[in-house]
Amino acid sequence: MSTADRTVLLGDAPLTIADVVAVARDGARVALGPDALVRLAHSRRMIEELAGDARPHYGVSTGFGALAKVQIPSEKRLQLQRSLIRSHAAGSGPEVEREVVRALMLLRLNTLASGRTGVRPVVAETYAAVLNAGITPVVHEFGSLGCSGDLSPLAHCALALLGEGGVRVASDPHGAPVGAADALAAAGIEPLVLAEKEGLALINGTDGMLGMLCLALHDLSALLTAADLAAAASVEALTGTDAVFAPELQALRPHEGQSASAANIARILEDSGLITRPREDEFTRVQDAYSLRCAPQVHGAARDTADHAERVARIELRSAIDNPVVLPDGRVESNGNFHGAPVAYVLDFLAIAVADLASISERRVDRFLDVARNHGLPPFLAADPGLDSGLMIAQYTAAGIVSELKRLAAPASVDSIPSSAMQEDHVSMGWHAGRKLRRALDGLGRVIAIELLASTRALDFRAAAGAGDPAPATAAVHRLFRTRIAPPGTDAFLSPAIEAAREFVVSGSAVDAAEAALGRPLA
Repeated sequence: MSTADRTVLLGDAPLTIADVVAVARDGARVALGPDALVRLAHSRRMIEELAGDARPHYGVSTGFGALAKVQIPSEKRLQLQRSLIRSHAAGSGPEVEREVVRALMLLRLNTLASGRTGVRPVVAETYAAVLNAGITPVVHEFGSLGCSGDLSPLAHCALALLGEGGVRVASDPHGAPVGAADALAAAGIEPLVLAEKEGLALINGTDGMLGMLCLALHDLSALLTAADLAAAASVEALTGTDAVFAPELQALRPHEGQSASAANIARILEDSGLITRPREDEFTRVQDAYSLRCAPQVHGAARDTADHAERVARIELRSAIDNPVVLPDGRVESNGNFHGAPVAYVLDFLAIAVADLASISERRVDRFLDVARNHGLPPFLAADPGLDSGLMIAQYTAAGIVSELKRLAAPASVDSIPSSAMQEDHVSMGWHAGRKLRRALDGLGRVIAIELLASTRALDFRAAAGAGDPAPATAAVHRLFRTRIAPPGTDAFLSPAIEAAREFVVSGSAVDAAEAALGRPLA
């Protein structure tokens, strides 16, 4: 069964990161479990009882934020919900990617299915129908402060449920946006008329930043393995030593990520004829440079950071984020669970790790190009140095990306701008942490690709010099690259080669080739 044919059931068990990716990126369908529908109906009865109460209840019979003390008469409460959605759909700037919007919609629906928000079953059912119809509301880059939820992005999604605003449809996802009312009608979906509390429940969640975290963790997992592959290929093509990756050395500093990266690099270098191995009868290099020797320590720290972020994501995926919430005993209570700090911190932490992975990769690229450090390779890996520039400017590209990633590593979560007349006086900026992490991951994939472009090119020069055979895994990657990227010769248009290398990295093809040669998966 393809991912697109899969159905993710909501409300019966916690979502997984794989579930989020399947719905957001691969078009898997969603369905509400029977227990979820029972919980939805039960909690709605609690809200309806409060709606008839003479006392004010936040989100049910009052205004919002700093206007929470304003009592709203019953005849105006439907308008209250519409006004909330319309006013909060205040995004501006570039359009957010479809997969991010679908992820945040799935996660909001997951919280609705918890039965802790007090919405009617029809609200959750309509949300599921919109997702399954491939209708994607237009959401903009700016509007969320990461506290009281990702308010503006979620409000744009809620607006579409009302038949307002712009959306994109599955039949033409890259065309011009269409009106939500037309898209709903074409899909046979009746627009919602929101009742008490429902507008607030649709926008008060950390779903955008959590969705971006889940997608980032999925992508980073693959890039971490690709980074180990690139490091191993560089060690080999620079005729470095694999002795430093021995398990007994890693055991002296038993970080799990470090051990996993060292094991990957060692496996990739098995049976390499280019690796320098100490012999009693001749002098060999005692130590490689840090960018080669310390790769497991840096890559491993990034792995451990990702593991920590994944633990946070798993907790968030089984959370119900709203304010106020309907507790199992029927109480409706205000809370602060909508604050995005837990997610914002790990998004920022991952951006730091991503920047450092790219930084050490770029340093290995630079070693290939310098005759003082590349151990017998031609300057800049050029076929005819002087006439040709080889990969000189590819390193510039990598360096420029790394510089940008260092700027993106500056944490968003340390900033806070008070809002809502000082009622919301501390915010997480988690949405912005997620946005910059997505840019950082794109850059990391490009830098790793340039490193593999350099190492595969270096193997051609080693082969021409009769220096020895590469390891089966790196030889397989070399063959893959040569299917689309020419061997060293007179300089040609370099940008397409970099793009082809990037596609081999981000698609997983490079790691797949290495694993096929090894006959077993890498960590």
